[in-house]
Amino acid sequence: MTTNKEQTLLRFATTGSVDDGKSTLIGRLLYETKTIFEDQYAAIEKTSRKKGMVEVDLALLLDGLSAEREQGITIDVAHRYFETANRKFIITDSPGHEQYTRNMITGASTADCAIILIDARNGVLTQSKRHGFLVSLLRIPHLVVAVNKMDLMDYSEDVYNEIVEQYTEFSEKLDIHDIVFIPVSALKGDNVVEKSGNMPWYEGASLLHYLETVHVSADRNLVDFRFPVQYVIRPHQNFRGFSGKIVSGTLIPGEEIVVLPSGKTTRVQSIVTYDGDLTEAFAPQSVVLTLEDEIDVSRGDMIVRKNNLPQVGTNFEGMICWMDDVPMSINKPYLLQHTTRMVKAFVSRIIYKVDVNNLHRHQTETLSLNDIGRVEIQATSPIFCDPYKINRGTGCFIMIDPVTHHTVAAGMIRGLSQTINDIIPKDETILSKQNKSPHTVWRNWNIDRQEREAIHHHKAAVLWLTGLSGAGKSTIAMALEKKLFKLGCQTMLLDGDQLRHGLCADLGFSEKDREENIRRASQVARLFFESGHLVICTFISPFAQDRADARSLITEGRFFEIHVSCDLNVCKRRDPNGLYKKAMRGEIENFTGVSSPYEAPDNPEITLNTDLQSVEDSVAIIIDMLKKREIIKR
Repeated sequence: MTTNKEQTLLRFATTGSVDDGKSTLIGRLLYETKTIFEDQYAAIEKTSRKKGMVEVDLALLLDGLSAEREQGITIDVAHRYFETANRKFIITDSPGHEQYTRNMITGASTADCAIILIDARNGVLTQSKRHGFLVSLLRIPHLVVAVNKMDLMDYSEDVYNEIVEQYTEFSEKLDIHDIVFIPVSALKGDNVVEKSGNMPWYEGASLLHYLETVHVSADRNLVDFRFPVQYVIRPHQNFRGFSGKIVSGTLIPGEEIVVLPSGKTTRVQSIVTYDGDLTEAFAPQSVVLTLEDEIDVSRGDMIVRKNNLPQVGTNFEGMICWMDDVPMSINKPYLLQHTTRMVKAFVSRIIYKVDVNNLHRHQTETLSLNDIGRVEIQATSPIFCDPYKINRGTGCFIMIDPVTHHTVAAGMIRGLSQTINDIIPKDETILSKQNKSPHTVWRNWNIDRQEREAIHHHKAAVLWLTGLSGAGKSTIAMALEKKLFKLGCQTMLLDGDQLRHGLCADLGFSEKDREENIRRASQVARLFFESGHLVICTFISPFAQDRADARSLITEGRFFEIHVSCDLNVCKRRDPNGLYKKAMRGEIENFTGVSSPYEAPDNPEITLNTDLQSVEDSVAIIIDMLKKREIIKR
């Protein structure tokens, strides 16, 4: 047998519909790998005889609650441990009942692999699909569909193939990239540990062989270093370290790091453990870091690499499972526990509730026990996170009732609603690319954009119309603003010519001046955006980098680049202000389309072909996009 240090660890969860044989399957694995004691086996053998059973009921190894033994079902989440010569295992036996959805999510949240059992007699049930959706939601990277009780179907290949076909068709709707089907009999042991001679038509591996060989190290995020500080270690005056668990990434002494939220930078002096200092540390090790400089660091702070920052913000969207008997209350204060950081927070909006039976989305005013929904959450202090699909360690959270101290919800972060510059303009050299005047300190917005949006009854956004002179940007923008104004929206139209009559009157048309023109326009657009407006910007903005810089100032998902495309010859024929004629006579230098280039957008949100589409059609396209993106109401 290999030594423990050479063995890798696999966490896997079993789930499925009621009485599909989850506990029996795990009991079989424990028995066949000689993980249980003789007296344990004797006890369950005796109990099985009392029940009049011919076979020993191995499920009794896991059903620890009296209610579970009486009903023959799993209620609570059970954990078991075993190992083979190749790998260590932590098993989570999750309940199959719909009413215990919260237990299943809790148990499977840390799994590397999930096993969904399907009773060969019953085929694919609603609950089988429910758990497939939950596996997808939790982003468990590997899924095994074990078609159980094949002995009761005479080991029929046709029965197995039909179930495989049905579940494959369903799983195509889910975000599951590695799915394996194995026919088994947990009661008899077929294909659980050893290949079964009763199913010669099955050419795959046994379940245990798959679990021993499935590759899981590539599923872990070893790129983004994230170290939530759990405790400050100060045993004496000459030592000050910061303890915690590396939730993702790797680190070596001497690397430059940033402490959030202060934004202070320093380098790692040493990585300390009980067994001595390390030359390299990686997830999921628990270590103590010492730093070269004296920096104020406390519990709830996060240490990351300087050039690999997480998202930082107070507003984010997430998928949550409600776990409390008391329904969720909008705008009620809760405690949000994210890594080692706890902040006050509230659910500001329920976007939709998911019917996990058919994956349909429904509007709702609240979430009740075991409901799953997509919500917007606002915290009173910033959190340091990554989307759950990228980093499970920093993408998950729980919510706690501050009065009862019950855990009321578990959630997965989809993404922030605000950018890092909107929240904490700490060390601008790290957390912001924006220049600032000397001797100035950033002051946050007096009234949050979300409060303004609630009053305006629509979300803020920036609609950036770019294109050649004469393409129709201003004409479309003016018609669009009138349409939005009639719909009751707060709007602001920023036109390039208007800004050059005031704010940008000192600028010419050199490449440097064009960049400065768009920089100023972008900052003005941002101010109106933060005041809750729909900001319509009409600028030629010929350079892609300038438009990208403008986008970076606005919350992700709220900046819409609209390419007003028109053939250059058509623009020259239109020439509304006679500028093309002047440019071709040499009276205007650096004129876009004549003596200066235009870099067309590669992936705009909308492209309008104004030499083919009318103004009305163009406006209708933009309005339809705003409705689909839920910026304005339908």
